[in-house]
Order: sequence, then C-alpha cells, then structure tokens
Amino acid sequence: MKNRLRELRAAKDWSQSALAEELGVSRQTINAIETEKYDPSLPLAFQIARLFKLPIESIFEAPPAEK
Repeated sequence: MKNRLRELRAAKDWSQSALAEELGVSRQTINAIETEKYDPSLPLAFQIARLFKLPIESIFEAPPAEK
C-alpha cells in the first residue's frame, strides 16, 4: 500500500525509532511500512493518522480495485 509515512516523519524530524516508540511498535515495523513491504493493521493506520492529525486517506493510498 502506497503511503506518505516517510515524508510525514521527516517533516517532523523524527527518526524511525522515535516514531515507533510513539506508536508502540518496532523500528522494523516502521521501516517495513515506509518501504511498502508491510501494510499496517487498521488500528495502527488510524493511530498513525491521529498522531499526524491527518485523515487516514491522506496518508495511505489503497491500490486500485480490480475489474
């Protein structure tokens, strides 16, 4: 799933470790989300949206629906 997590984290000058600590996850989880190797759970996605005070849709982009 495409996302803007790296860009948002960098704008706040947070390391992956600092963001992981804020969210209660590992740094590896943040890295995997940023590199699109892992899609966060819905609760984690909402937690990220709340932390950045943004709608979830402005952070995560769902893949196009298949026809």
